[in-house]
Amino acid sequence: MQKASDSAPALASFSLDALPVINHFLEPLDLSTVLEAYLPPPHPRRRVPPVQAIGLLLRNLLLSREPLYGIGAWASRFEPSLLGLPPEGSGLLNDDQVGRALDDLFDADRSSLILRIVVTAVREFHLSLRRFHNDSTTVSFQGEYREADGRRVRKKPTLRITFGHNKDHRPDLKQLLWSLTVTADGAVPVHYQALDGNTTDDQTHIATWNLLRAIAGRATFLYVADSKLCTRPQMRYIQGHGGRFLTVVPATRKEVGRFEEEVRKHTLPWEEVLRLPHPQRKEAPPDIFRAYEDPEGSVEGYRIVWFHSTEKEKRDRQQRQEMMDRAIQELRDLNDRLASPRTRFRKRAKVDEEIRRILEECPASSWLEVEVGERVEESFRQATRGRPGPHTKYRRLLRPRFQVTWRPRPEALTEAEKTDGLFPLITNDRKLGAKQMLRCYKLGQPGVEQRHHNLKAFHHVAPQYLKSVPRIEAFLCVYFLALLVNALIEREMRRAMKRRRLPALPLYPEGRPCKRPTTQQIFRIFEGLMVHQLTTTRGGRYVYQPKLNGLQKKVLRLLGMRPQAYRISMG
Repeated sequence: MQKASDSAPALASFSLDALPVINHFLEPLDLSTVLEAYLPPPHPRRRVPPVQAIGLLLRNLLLSREPLYGIGAWASRFEPSLLGLPPEGSGLLNDDQVGRALDDLFDADRSSLILRIVVTAVREFHLSLRRFHNDSTTVSFQGEYREADGRRVRKKPTLRITFGHNKDHRPDLKQLLWSLTVTADGAVPVHYQALDGNTTDDQTHIATWNLLRAIAGRATFLYVADSKLCTRPQMRYIQGHGGRFLTVVPATRKEVGRFEEEVRKHTLPWEEVLRLPHPQRKEAPPDIFRAYEDPEGSVEGYRIVWFHSTEKEKRDRQQRQEMMDRAIQELRDLNDRLASPRTRFRKRAKVDEEIRRILEECPASSWLEVEVGERVEESFRQATRGRPGPHTKYRRLLRPRFQVTWRPRPEALTEAEKTDGLFPLITNDRKLGAKQMLRCYKLGQPGVEQRHHNLKAFHHVAPQYLKSVPRIEAFLCVYFLALLVNALIEREMRRAMKRRRLPALPLYPEGRPCKRPTTQQIFRIFEGLMVHQLTTTRGGRYVYQPKLNGLQKKVLRLLGMRPQAYRISMG
């Protein structure tokens, strides 16, 4: 920013973007007060208090995630008061200031801090706590992270960044497990856990459920999660403490095999419970769901309701055909290798082993019948060295050659098609109807998956540019706060559109209509808004406020804001 002098006027320009919108939603959370209660007071040698540094980092994650070394340059573009900084605050920022603030956040009682903010959000935004959805993902790291072995730092245990089942399909990278729980009302995050990279999902649900009970103040809410919840200890715990759960029955349970065998042998009285539009093509037939409750239930005595989806039936058949096609192609490639004059498959056992590997990896062993044909190849070679002549003797060589043939198993394919499109849900709620169960899982669970998408695609949780494990843990806490604010803005916009019966807003490029606005789309229309201050040679100051267009004003009104929020007072 240029400074005024006696010889020339000075013009100071600051970006606003969506900062007034973010601050509008941070204010009811009383974030600064909560951070002041848990973070240490400003140190005389620290130029930026930790509360201001964490608030700045949160706003940065919401707008445009920058590495810590570039956060000072990023902050200098904006009007300092909108970042919660004093007029000269942006010039004092550097990665060391923010890093030390993350150390302070690691040392604080982050669980109580998050709980207090979430309880405030529930109260101020009137969030419904009748149903929660939980799911997990992985945060991948590039590097050795040799010190991330769970050692204690400043008397507190740290996380182990290590290898595990990577949900980003990057088994070559180390990771942490990220578990997130959201409300059914707007998919607003209310709880998260960052866990060791080799932690399995079935170890997380009891602790998560206990904390949700503290947030809701009761145990009667419905807890919805993926199939890792379907273990006897976890379901017994929730049932024994007066809770309700809903989850998918994993294919490894005996109840699944028993019911699929029943479906293959008998025709069951399925009942249609729901029709949903095709997820991708409007002109395509709807996805029709039928339900049948297993009278035997689970071995623990819980209800199991089976559902059949017409779209899932198509996907199952397509997936099976793709697996068979891949297996056939690999078998063809194997035949080419077997026919090569320099083939290494000289023994039947080695050929059988390769076929077994192909059918297990695809997998297609149930639907393809594979046979190995064997013949003897005759060849002749000189018995002695030298140039061949009329009296040269030859040796007769016999080598086995193999050829693989295959054909589909019609009976097995027919049996497999009978169970296409099926999936089971299990619950301990005796009053929950089949349609309610389906809607709770099918329409609610994608909300938490969308928040994981926001975490990775919008807030860019990876790659991580930090090496200190305590700072990484604290940074993930700030990421949770960013997801919380993101979801609150999105929820408020969609609720307002529903109240005013607005089918869509022209938020897409070229003014195309958007039926379900996201926070990213809302932020995009405020990009480029700036405020300018001209200081004359005589000390006079003139502030030029941004001019909002009709769409920007309409969005602000839907969010409960007035256009005056973009009139900035500059000192």
